[in-house]
Amino acid sequence: MVTRVLIAGGGIGGLVTALTLHQIGVACTVFEAVDEMRPLGVGINLQPNAVRELLDLGLSEEDLASVGVPIQEWALLGLNGREVYAEPRGRAAGYGWPQFAVHRGALHMLLYRTVLDRLGPDAVLLDARITGYTVEADGVVAHLQTGESVSGTLLIGADGIHSAIRAQMHPDQPPIHWGGAVMWRGTVRTRPIRTGASFIGLGTHRHRMVIYPISAPDSDGLALVNWIAEVTVDSTDGWTGEGWFRPVAVEDFVHHFDGFRYDWLDVPAMLQAADCAYENPMIDRDPVETWVQGPVALLGDAAHAMYPTGSNGASQAVIDARTLGAKLLQHGATPQALAAYDDQLCGPVSELVLRNRGAGPFGLLNLLDERCGGVFDDIDAVIPEEERRAFMAGYKQAAGFAIDALNAAPPTIPQGARVQSGSSL
Repeated sequence: MVTRVLIAGGGIGGLVTALTLHQIGVACTVFEAVDEMRPLGVGINLQPNAVRELLDLGLSEEDLASVGVPIQEWALLGLNGREVYAEPRGRAAGYGWPQFAVHRGALHMLLYRTVLDRLGPDAVLLDARITGYTVEADGVVAHLQTGESVSGTLLIGADGIHSAIRAQMHPDQPPIHWGGAVMWRGTVRTRPIRTGASFIGLGTHRHRMVIYPISAPDSDGLALVNWIAEVTVDSTDGWTGEGWFRPVAVEDFVHHFDGFRYDWLDVPAMLQAADCAYENPMIDRDPVETWVQGPVALLGDAAHAMYPTGSNGASQAVIDARTLGAKLLQHGATPQALAAYDDQLCGPVSELVLRNRGAGPFGLLNLLDERCGGVFDDIDAVIPEEERRAFMAGYKQAAGFAIDALNAAPPTIPQGARVQSGSSL
């Protein structure tokens, strides 16, 4: 059989996997369920560890700047608008690479165009949903919704939180987990806050705003700014909303943030000026004991859908793809490569999923709420600086982007490295 990797899902994780496989000389095809690629979604963050990998794939900082903006600062503010914690991000923090806040849809389309340019127009098949698979002695057969079947050497399930590949691999998995947080997300053209390239968390762990730009300011000083408005409610009865992601009117939720008015920001006014608004619950899945079954592996949200509290869901999908590529270099396009990928990532990333349920880096706001209700005059009297810095250092270490470790790490995939067909390297 000719070596060919089948990739279920043409989202960010699936497309970065395709680019990685092409880089190391492994043929692949992406099977995407939608019949047309469109720039869906709003803002996401790419941490320096993921930016490093995208640059190693041959994308440029100019490419990323065309779909986003380098973030210079990460800041948490209490209910009264006062600073709890702030730190530089990206190169300003000492990383060798920037952190980018990007429009998710624009990044997705950039990756899609790059896959077609490098791998050819037939590299991504649309309206081609993979619904299941059969493991065979010499590979795997993927079954499509149309009733057709396709044979491959390996199958990578990058088909998202509702993954059919994961459902077959783990038929007894619990349902999607919702902890009670409801998010409304959108974008607005406005003046960016603080440094002009700051990621801001404002409020409490149960009632907050997240605000950051996803474009550089135009000549009028206005940028496209991503916002997330979030409240936590009783989740006893489970999610009863209409679907998992739907357009809504700002009037449906803006009242929750009437008190978020400061001399430097009027949150209700900002929300009223939004150009779009979407409602979705903050959801994830319970970790599973393995992402692999023989020649089949899960990747991205299919493997580890997580709360966005750490801004590392998309970044982890990029890291997944690159780690998978590194294991293929070591073991060839074999189940052994998938097992090595699983051994390296499944346990630590599963711990990260659970850590993000505890508010991730926003856990500082939990402490603030416990100690003073989110309102204070002197933050050092509530949470000493050393405690704040130690908390954030622990999270960055767990999420895989501690500065010294990342800067010192060799490339995940050495330049020019190629898989040697039929043998391990």
